[in-house]
Amino acid sequence: MLFNRRRLLLTLLDAFGQKVSSTDFQKLLFLYTMEHEETPSYEFVPYRFGAFSFTSYADKRKMIEAGLLVDEDSWTLTEAGQLEARQKPVDQKAVTEFCSHYSALRGDALIAEVYRRYPYYATRSTIVDRVLPNPADRTQIDVARPAQLEPGLLTIGYEGKTLEQYLNQLLKASVTLLCDVRRNPLSRKYGFSKGSLSKACEGVGIRYEHLPELGIASSERGKLETQADYDALFERYEQACLPHQAAALQKIRNWIEHEGYRVALTCYEGQPSMCHRQLVANALERLDSFTLAARHL
Repeated sequence: MLFNRRRLLLTLLDAFGQKVSSTDFQKLLFLYTMEHEETPSYEFVPYRFGAFSFTSYADKRKMIEAGLLVDEDSWTLTEAGQLEARQKPVDQKAVTEFCSHYSALRGDALIAEVYRRYPYYATRSTIVDRVLPNPADRTQIDVARPAQLEPGLLTIGYEGKTLEQYLNQLLKASVTLLCDVRRNPLSRKYGFSKGSLSKACEGVGIRYEHLPELGIASSERGKLETQADYDALFERYEQACLPHQAAALQKIRNWIEHEGYRVALTCYEGQPSMCHRQLVANALERLDSFTLAARHL
């Protein structure tokens, strides 16, 4: 059974009726979600060539495995994919109108269209000067670019967020280094295991570091149901673990004070009060002459 968002990919490709390059398809998918969906099937981050969805590529890999897409860099339906697309198309009228409108727009002209209309998604692009020779267009991108803020300390959880939502939150807070304080950085949620998350951070210009010594063992996290359970766990962590982690805390301090990074501590829980990252932040705040207060995203 296909997710509706994967059916959208098949419907779009079938409506275009031809092979679509990877860069073009990302821009077309982005425009469709922005123009025709109240709740976008895919979310995007600013990337080297503009708007990019990691989740769409994860879905592409799944559909290649299912024999619905050709295993190549471009986006191409197999015969089975074409049959599947026509059995249950997604909003066929809107897709047909959209594909007709953008049938002749490809390459730099398509990228430029996205950049002019949605300048935030061009803020990490490496080809702005090429596709937008008009200085006025580039000024709009400069205005949309998140400010470069002073070094600082933040915390963030990924609970309830897609990878793209999470990355955009980091970018808009001007985070330059993500410090993963999970003991075992594995997740059943797409994009948040160590390998995927570090690669995604690198793609949007954020350095990724993992300090497992600041994590809490899985065996300690079982049967946490109430705030009292969390409070008891955190008390043990604060008394038995953190006093032995001076070297790890000093690493974070050096990243901020000597290397000039704006650091975000990350773990799973959405609320800082339910997560040990708040205790790590508190421990940093108590260091001699450390003057920064943590901001919780």
